[in-house]
Amino acid sequence: MKRNIAIIDDHRLVVSSLKHYLGDFDMFDKIEGFSSAEEFIDTYMLNAVDLPDVVLLDINMPDMDGCEALEKLNQLWGDLKVIVLSMYDNEGIILRMLKLGARAYLLKGTDVKELVEAISTVIQKGYYYNDRVSSCLMGSIKHLKGKFPEKVDLRDREIEFLKMLCTEMTYKEIAEVMCLSPKTIDGYREGLFEKLKVRSRTGLVVYAIKNGYFILNS
Repeated sequence: MKRNIAIIDDHRLVVSSLKHYLGDFDMFDKIEGFSSAEEFIDTYMLNAVDLPDVVLLDINMPDMDGCEALEKLNQLWGDLKVIVLSMYDNEGIILRMLKLGARAYLLKGTDVKELVEAISTVIQKGYYYNDRVSSCLMGSIKHLKGKFPEKVDLRDREIEFLKMLCTEMTYKEIAEVMCLSPKTIDGYREGLFEKLKVRSRTGLVVYAIKNGYFILNS
């Protein structure tokens, strides 16, 4: 199946170059460029068309920067798969974008083959963590030493739920896979929040990685 890609970047040369390089790969059916997140949102809000399979998003843009754009996109379409493609190799920025819901973070100097691999992996698995991102996550986890309860006994179904949280699945999809009602899933989530002393899905994912329930790039 061929895929549709959207590029949000205010630099026309970047958009043109990405279209050119990605166009050489047979897996892409349509590659659209947008100069801003507002333009992308207006296009898909006003027109009854399917969302792209993956969005490539720049950070440094006028009006609405990448952080604001990612928050807005997640508010409108929580399942939209967004890969950040930026010139900033900064651990704080990388972690912030991941916490906001980015499925991958790549530098603009990335080889086109890795970019295509990232797109394909995000479509199939929901995320793509290269060595740079994995290093940032592991560094963040080390800094969290002592912030989680030392020993927490989790039931098998809680562990199953915790692992699924590390994927691209929504809470509704997790409920369907586990053959549970959305209300029961909400109960699992709130229960883990209380047990692990965290307040967000990101916190649960970090706990899962830190304690070996989920292996990066597994």
